[in-house]
Amino acid sequence: MLKILSGASYPLGRRYGGLALDFFSTDLFRWVILPLLIFTARVLDVSIGTVRIIFVARGYQYLAALLGFFEVLIWLAAISQIIQNLTNVGYYVAYAGGFAMGNFVGIIIEGKLAMGTLAVRIFTVKGAVELMARLKAAGYGVTVIDAEGATGEVKIVYTMIKRKELHHVVTLIKEFNPKAFFSIEEVRSASEGIFPGVRNQKTMWRLFKPKQK
Repeated sequence: MLKILSGASYPLGRRYGGLALDFFSTDLFRWVILPLLIFTARVLDVSIGTVRIIFVARGYQYLAALLGFFEVLIWLAAISQIIQNLTNVGYYVAYAGGFAMGNFVGIIIEGKLAMGTLAVRIFTVKGAVELMARLKAAGYGVTVIDAEGATGEVKIVYTMIKRKELHHVVTLIKEFNPKAFFSIEEVRSASEGIFPGVRNQKTMWRLFKPKQK
């Protein structure tokens, strides 16, 4: 049996190994398949990098470190192919195109995650009672401050919301006053607060979330 295996299987393995090597050297692989793989790898690593930077800014150090590992791993796989084929212009185009698309995809992913807290300030000369009532009815915490504007007295309505609630809050503001002036700012961290629909259950995000000081 050893003789049969050594005499029959080895040529078979050499034959299929040769076919694989021949395929890797074809124009189809070098000019189509490999550039697509480089493009895909760049999209993945740049998308991960974009999300990682956002996690760093939010203080999610453990998630940022984990994403950084995969980001560099994928980048090394892509750049190694460029170094081995410096004369192939198609690889350069695929590498640059993947980088551009990766930024676009990363921003879309970050928008879908809708992580973080926002501070919304609404400046209005109208009575803020109606707007306060709408925000409170929707479950948002509200603070009102009397202020002086360029044209007279104004009310500043201040509320902190989860980022995923931004569209809903902006809709409420527009219904109250289509021409209302408001500003939105990122909040790195917040303690306590009133937020609609917040449940006291552990999620994956809360396990990785940095502790408040």
